[in-house]
Amino acid sequence: MAETAKYGLESEIGCGFMGAFFQLKGFRPRNSVMFQDSPCSKKQLDTSKSAKPQSVRGKKTLSKPVPVRPRLSNCRDQDRAGRASDAARSSTSSSNNSGSNKRLTRRHTQEPTFTSSELSLALADQRKIDANSSLYRASTGNVMLLGHLGSLKQHGKSGKHDQKVAVEGNVRKRAVDTSYYQLGNILHSPRNRLNPDVIKSLGNEKYKQGKYEEALALYNQAIAIDPSKACYYSNKSAALMGLGHFVEAVSQCREAIRIDSSYHNAHCRLAKLYLRLGVAEKAVHHFKCSGRKASPEDIAQAQAFKNCLDRCIEAQNHGNWGKLLDECQMALSLGADSAPQIYAMKAKAWMKFHRHQEAYTALQNSPLFNTELYAELLGSSAIASLLEVHALVYMANGRFEDAVAAVQHAIRLDSSNSMNLTAETVKSVASARLNGNRLFKGSRFSEALVAYNKGLEKDPYNSILLCNRAACRSKLGQYEKAVEDCTAALTVRPSYSKARLRRANCNAKLEKWDAAIQDYELLTQEIPGDEEVRAALLEAKMQLNKLQVAMVNIEDKCGT
Repeated sequence: MAETAKYGLESEIGCGFMGAFFQLKGFRPRNSVMFQDSPCSKKQLDTSKSAKPQSVRGKKTLSKPVPVRPRLSNCRDQDRAGRASDAARSSTSSSNNSGSNKRLTRRHTQEPTFTSSELSLALADQRKIDANSSLYRASTGNVMLLGHLGSLKQHGKSGKHDQKVAVEGNVRKRAVDTSYYQLGNILHSPRNRLNPDVIKSLGNEKYKQGKYEEALALYNQAIAIDPSKACYYSNKSAALMGLGHFVEAVSQCREAIRIDSSYHNAHCRLAKLYLRLGVAEKAVHHFKCSGRKASPEDIAQAQAFKNCLDRCIEAQNHGNWGKLLDECQMALSLGADSAPQIYAMKAKAWMKFHRHQEAYTALQNSPLFNTELYAELLGSSAIASLLEVHALVYMANGRFEDAVAAVQHAIRLDSSNSMNLTAETVKSVASARLNGNRLFKGSRFSEALVAYNKGLEKDPYNSILLCNRAACRSKLGQYEKAVEDCTAALTVRPSYSKARLRRANCNAKLEKWDAAIQDYELLTQEIPGDEEVRAALLEAKMQLNKLQVAMVNIEDKCGT
């Protein structure tokens, strides 16, 4: 009982050991037609009745009668009865052959059954394998077939039990640990190979250990055997959540609910997924469908997020960017930590404040997402708006190729006038930067300056174009204007090291040693080990010291 309780299924995983145990009662084989009569058949009873007494020295004595057993109800009692009958019939070769044939037939036709102790043994065998190796990995969409489990590559030390295994195609042979074959034997054993509940229970063990990819492969195997069980899909969604594949997990929960609309586990899990993905209304709905699985606090949290999301949209529509930043932060704290639209709104607010570095950081913290999957979840226009923000942020931070790719993808989803206008801006700025760079490399600095100006007409706060224009002005001897461009670039991107170095060099040309030293010292912290920066800093300090000495001498002369 202790072993059975240990593997009882927790509510988070779904139906487990007890479900497997009671479900498999239906797999017990019925008695074969060959066993309609007990081992003591009518023929045997007739033989026992017709047994004639034997005479010893002329006296008639009765031989010991053949024991007659009552009709038996299970296969084990039948075996015992068959053995007793065989011993009684050993006097005649014909009855002996008949009994042997029946036992042989019974041994081959009786199907193996599944018991709680056998499940415990299977799980114990699995834990022994886990102690030696990590078994296998599987991608989200692939089903691990049982026949493939023995050919998976083992990443670990090879021992004396390693053996060469040939794989399909022209791939060379490699050593594979025998633990793979042990797992294959567990799943191939007669009691387990057609039993998806056993495979699912092994998946639950992997899930509890945090081995989500291995759990996912086992859940896929259980679904391949029996695709009609809602709990298999719900458990698969839990493994996908562990891997961070939230949209794929949503589809599995939906399938579980399609099979069983009253499955509270799947409703609760789907509500949590919608909350994390920022789909407020559906999160509230499925929490309410979760029965006792969802607490009042869960429902209140989802409702609070819905209200917060409404305020975010209102602030964005009215251009209240400070409020939008606050509401976005509140939405993230309420659990929408994987909602790309929240991060996009936050990045857009920072862009409106001309804080390009903070906007880029907001997008960096956003989860990666597949546009096609998210378009099915949020709608094409919503994804197009996300891509538009990405394009503008990428452009402002110098990722021009990524900006063009993002805005082109956005146009395919939404070809509205505003989206086309954004696409034209992004392409013009990217083209101006390429043209200016080409002219600068050809030492045509005045023409390069004109090219960068065209780009800045479309995007006046673009830090890359400002820094590049500063380089042109520095080459033309316009150091004051070059310093102004570098300062503007550093205002929107304080960590832009190239702009800081260029400003320091221009200040050095202007003999503004204090300003140059301040920038050089910051650069030694941002890019430590740069010999050019260190040498420039030492030179600036030496020149400043000379200047101070000269000023002291001048003051002394004036004083005398």
